[in-house]
Amino acid sequence: MDLPLEFRELLVRRRYSANTVRTYCSMFRGFMHFYRKFDLQSITDDQIKDYINFLIEKKNVSISTQNQVINAIKFYYEHVLGREKKKYSLDRPRKERKLPKVISQKELIRLVLAASNLKHQCIIALLYSAGLRRGELIGLRVEDINFDRMQVFIKGGKGKKDRVSILSERMAVGLTKYLAAYSPNYWLFEGPNRNQYGASSVGMLVKRAAKLAGLKGVTPHVLRHSFATHMMEGGTDTRLIQKLLGHEKLDTTAIYTHVSKSSLLKISSPFDSIKTENFRKKSLE
Repeated sequence: MDLPLEFRELLVRRRYSANTVRTYCSMFRGFMHFYRKFDLQSITDDQIKDYINFLIEKKNVSISTQNQVINAIKFYYEHVLGREKKKYSLDRPRKERKLPKVISQKELIRLVLAASNLKHQCIIALLYSAGLRRGELIGLRVEDINFDRMQVFIKGGKGKKDRVSILSERMAVGLTKYLAAYSPNYWLFEGPNRNQYGASSVGMLVKRAAKLAGLKGVTPHVLRHSFATHMMEGGTDTRLIQKLLGHEKLDTTAIYTHVSKSSLLKISSPFDSIKTENFRKKSLE
């Protein structure tokens, strides 16, 4: 089913990421198919809510997918058709706040060493050492690595915002060897014919290395979570971690305090403050 021409064009003109464009187009195409016998411009708010309920009750979609569908529908009616936001509303679900999965530094070493070559080792190590998203890593150019200032420049990260992250000394050594061995032209990590490295290829090489290292559930984003958590455990200020990760809200960064071992070690249970003499004999002590 063909999308309205202006739907995709407007997404591109507004410089949405290629990933977001694909997702919105896919989500809206599903909506169009559901109401294929109706004129899109005449569909009511109640019909839209019925579609969302159908996805929840019949398709059992995740909260994340549900939000993406809502965003795609809102984009069409509010931005493509130019309708006012106050005339179009949907109850949004609360997104589940799951604790991020992290791996230990020992597990990270196993993961890096399990990678098949220097290039793959550098990809895994840089995802972790600079706290990068997968899309940010493949978007790096050779010139974005500043060895003098020991910084990684991330151009147009999430929300189209530029930021700077750290280049570790060990990572600088690895990248120096990598640049000498592979001589990339423009993109730091190149695919076939010197094109930009593929996001799916990054996911596959991490998954392959994880399997060889005997680790389960490790993805590129787990490496980013691990970077943030280990920084938190090392005593780095939360606001600095927020800047390194490119989080808009401090609350997003603060979730790593819930998985930081050092934070947990600083907390004592009120059970331990009870005086020993208050316990009867044959108690826990």
